[in-house]
Amino acid sequence: MMRGRTDEVQKRRLITSLCLVGIVVCFVFVYYGSFFGSRVQRGTSTLRRLGSPYLGGNEDADSKQNESSTALVQEDGNIDIALKSFPVCDDRHSELIPCLDRHLIYQLRLKLDLSLMEHYERHCPPAERRYNCLIPPPPGYKVPIKWPRSRDEVWKANIPHTHLASEKSDQNWMVVRGEKIVFPGGGTHFHYGADKYIASLANMLNFSNNNINNEGRVRTVLDVGCGVASFGAYLLSSDVIAMSLAPNDVHQNQIQFALERGIPAYLGVLGTKRLPYPSRSFELAHCSRCRIDWLQRDGLLLLELDRLLRPGGYFAYSSPEAYAQDEEDLRIWKEMSALVERMCWKIAAKQNQTVIWVKPLTNDCYMEREPRTQPPLCRSDDDPDAVWGVPMEACITPYSEQSHMSRGSGLAPWPARLIAPPPRLADFGYSSEAFEKDTDVWSRRVETYWNLLSQKMKPDSLRNLMDMKTNMGSFAAALKEKDVWVMNVVPEDGANTLKLIYDRGLIGTVHSWCEAFSTYPRTYDLLHAWTVLSDIDTKGCSVEDLLLEMDRLLRPTGFIIIRDKRPLVESIKKYLPALRWEAVATADGESDSDQDEDEVVFVIQKTLWLTNDNLRDSE
Repeated sequence: MMRGRTDEVQKRRLITSLCLVGIVVCFVFVYYGSFFGSRVQRGTSTLRRLGSPYLGGNEDADSKQNESSTALVQEDGNIDIALKSFPVCDDRHSELIPCLDRHLIYQLRLKLDLSLMEHYERHCPPAERRYNCLIPPPPGYKVPIKWPRSRDEVWKANIPHTHLASEKSDQNWMVVRGEKIVFPGGGTHFHYGADKYIASLANMLNFSNNNINNEGRVRTVLDVGCGVASFGAYLLSSDVIAMSLAPNDVHQNQIQFALERGIPAYLGVLGTKRLPYPSRSFELAHCSRCRIDWLQRDGLLLLELDRLLRPGGYFAYSSPEAYAQDEEDLRIWKEMSALVERMCWKIAAKQNQTVIWVKPLTNDCYMEREPRTQPPLCRSDDDPDAVWGVPMEACITPYSEQSHMSRGSGLAPWPARLIAPPPRLADFGYSSEAFEKDTDVWSRRVETYWNLLSQKMKPDSLRNLMDMKTNMGSFAAALKEKDVWVMNVVPEDGANTLKLIYDRGLIGTVHSWCEAFSTYPRTYDLLHAWTVLSDIDTKGCSVEDLLLEMDRLLRPTGFIIIRDKRPLVESIKKYLPALRWEAVATADGESDSDQDEDEVVFVIQKTLWLTNDNLRDSE
């Protein structure tokens, strides 16, 4: 009898508990469904559940802390979300490059042709597989060594990969010495130093004083298969800037080392898509044992270099084929010589293990070739400056009529070309007066920026800078007297003014900020975001994704300068605690046109947050 009563009481309690749980679940579902379905202020994307596992991993492993948020009811009745924290990604994502992630390729089972290097090209994760957490620094991370010391040494803890030191020990790429990795300046072809090798190239070309800049005529260089970018590092002392390019391959950290050293570099590959640079961007292309088969696919990769070289530009090629006498190397040399001859290249110099070809100044040679000569000229409707996701074509890009008539690029020597109106201004309908005004406006703006930064910025703390949305490169031009370099980014869907930037002797790339950038985490000291938020808002892409990507790109203690509409800037401020960023200064943007009357400047600093006890600051 007693047992029956007890069972009945327990049954009632169980039913009551289930009802209460059901009510709570319904309340949570209704409340939070509405909460997260509401728009972030002025945003167009729904806030995803924070801490969702990236790449389908375990949530507890991928997320070290739970999200926290506060709901603020606005006067118009909308709910604003004041975030308090983003979760921290698992340590295995400390070097994550979302659009160059091999794990993603495997998981999505993409069918890629490995022989064409498609697996080294960009493949971005779909929205449901994007990470939604802060990338942690590796254990023991230190504030990077300042330039110019960083050219020769970096902290081992910041890039804890030493396999290249042993693998390339006979070539002087890098040497491990205690807590540091040292770069003696060697390379696969120039064991005894890039400086001596660069001087030998200048000597081969009879440049005055063996200076590779040729009195300012050589300024922009493309170094393909750059290793740890010592070639580009030693060009800088000659006032020559290189875009050091390499894929995320078996030497996967080479570009990471280059950027940690403070050397301009970019993750990319000669695969199936055009490199993200416009035609006629470089005075010199360089390949030192870069292990590229230039004969494949009817010379497609060599024709891509041809597209990128200016009239009269050089290709310096140091490889066994240039000097070896075995049967296979002789065959390659014979076929390559025949190919470049049909491309109208001529040998400018050949010495020991290096050959330097020169590209013609005009279209005359192309017009004089026999009919049906291969490779053909590109179609007249082909845009040689369209590069975002555009496949390479096995054809020769002829010069424009203006370039053909001027018998060259028409550029002033460096540094005069930085402020001289570029000849290709006319392609966009810009006048010289508009160019000069743009240069003047950004000179004043940069001066304002530096005044705002001065209260927090230590001397010589900036080296790698990125202008996330540039027009004519005037932000970078205004920094000429600073010991910095700027990666100029031109939007993929606007006027492709990147060729004006290269014509000014600067470097950059094309990109869409709806996707992650092709670089490692913690590689830039300062990000300049001029109306980037407005663009993301207009395109319907995720503001949260953009902010997390900016955090990924930025070094600890680095700075962000946001210049945008006031409401957008205000909406970003609520993310600062979540991102572990600190506000440095706010100022009204001076009005230079009708479009920027409501612009405001907001300066932010990323904090150096710790993941273990041995993380410490270091000068």
